[in-house]
Amino acid sequence: MRKLLQSLSIAAVGAPVALIALSISGCGGTMAFEGQKALHVTGSQPAVEAPKPAPEPEKSRVKVGSTKIEIDEKVQFEHDKAIILPVSHSLLDEVVKVMKENPQIKKVLVEGHASSDGDAKHNTALSDERAKAVMNYLAEHGVDKARLSSKGFGSSEPVADNATEAGREKNRRVEFTIKSVDEKGAAK
Repeated sequence: MRKLLQSLSIAAVGAPVALIALSISGCGGTMAFEGQKALHVTGSQPAVEAPKPAPEPEKSRVKVGSTKIEIDEKVQFEHDKAIILPVSHSLLDEVVKVMKENPQIKKVLVEGHASSDGDAKHNTALSDERAKAVMNYLAEHGVDKARLSSKGFGSSEPVADNATEAGREKNRRVEFTIKSVDEKGAAK
């Protein structure tokens, strides 16, 4: 550093050079410029930023149960259509990942279910179309189609009371039932 300061002209020693010298030397200590008075620098070292904690691992929304691949969110569709909303793509991508990580699961039935609202025949057809849409999404994203089948059940298998809106909402769902597992391996 002394050589750096010596290379600067004495005439140029002023505020800009002092600032350069201060920034190079850090805070604290005494500095003397060539042929000039000593300059005492006071202060404390700049605070060191604490390291940021590692991000928490993402909580998986998909897990393998004994009879189902369980999802903790609903697959969302356009109203009265079998078009999967983009908000559900990441959830289905997790289903794809779980199926790829568990090749011992040989066959999965993608089930579509509906509430009792509306015409039963329409609900059965719509739930079947939605189950097929989910099955096709999984196949298009890397799951062997031979491992998949689909079926719409309409409102025939409720999991909640269709007399309440909350119950009807629970009944509108997609499920992934494990139909066949390689006997050599158990699901992860």
